[in-house]
Amino acid sequence: MRIIDCQSHLFHREYAEFVTRHPGKISIGIENDFYLLHFNEDVHMRIRALDYSVEKKIQDMDRVGIDVSIIGSNIPGPEMLAMDLRSEGARIINNATAAACAKYPSRLVGLAVLPFSTIEETLAEYDRAINIQKMKGIQLYSHLSGFHVDDKRFEPLFERIEKDGTVIVIHPTVPEWAPSIRDHSMIPMLGYMVDHSFAMLRIILSGLLERYPLLKIIQPHCGGVLPYLMPRVDEQTEIKRRGREHIKKAPSEYYRSVYLDIVSPSAKTARFAFDYQGADKMVFGSDHPWITLKDMLEVLNQMGLTEEQKEAVLYKNAATLFGLEH
Repeated sequence: MRIIDCQSHLFHREYAEFVTRHPGKISIGIENDFYLLHFNEDVHMRIRALDYSVEKKIQDMDRVGIDVSIIGSNIPGPEMLAMDLRSEGARIINNATAAACAKYPSRLVGLAVLPFSTIEETLAEYDRAINIQKMKGIQLYSHLSGFHVDDKRFEPLFERIEKDGTVIVIHPTVPEWAPSIRDHSMIPMLGYMVDHSFAMLRIILSGLLERYPLLKIIQPHCGGVLPYLMPRVDEQTEIKRRGREHIKKAPSEYYRSVYLDIVSPSAKTARFAFDYQGADKMVFGSDHPWITLKDMLEVLNQMGLTEEQKEAVLYKNAATLFGLEH
């Protein structure tokens, strides 16, 4: 059975070196073979460069039988940099991602990052990444460091994305409200999941899916908290009539068009998301190298899916979504 991994990460040395030259609230240091990532005083990460290399990616894929990985960059994305650095940062990441995909064209499919500085710069990089570098999707972070994902200035981008059939993969990043939950490592525990759930809910409540119903969106990590809390969201909009200014249907009806991946350490959680969203809207993801490919395949095998359902989750849904060969 073929396997497409819809959430997999590289971290490019070219980008790390670029950010080291421009230290600020978001900064990166390089210490021997490690990257030291600092997000204000909220989150500090020490990651091994080798683990995020394209060569290690292919080796790990081969070890467990992953056929194709949809690759995106690790945080911090360019949208977290100073405004005048965002476009160059996006170009550096996209060039490195495109080079990795060109080296392994049958194994890797790229997600572009965008600067989210001005709409002109953002559309220009989108055109370059999608039309010239042949990326299949964009990695949309859960907030844009000063802008929300539904900010009106970026409306033309979503119009283009729908027209082109480009896939949006929402990805968590360090929340802007991180200082209130920095204690006890609560940011990676819960903050990421809640922040990207807010991003998805903004896309729904702002009317983006009402205006652009053909948008192709993957929300990773089993949908964060939304599958569990969507009945409450519907009750708020449909009974109490709150937050309905830009939508005509219940939020859950828009959410039915969104794909979720199975990334969770718990098969029970993944099965809950699967039962909520349905076999035709679930894809396999690993969050590699943060999580081992072997561990995520074990989660999948513990979900109690039929062979037909496994094939849909492991390959068919993603192949259709990204326009890959069946």
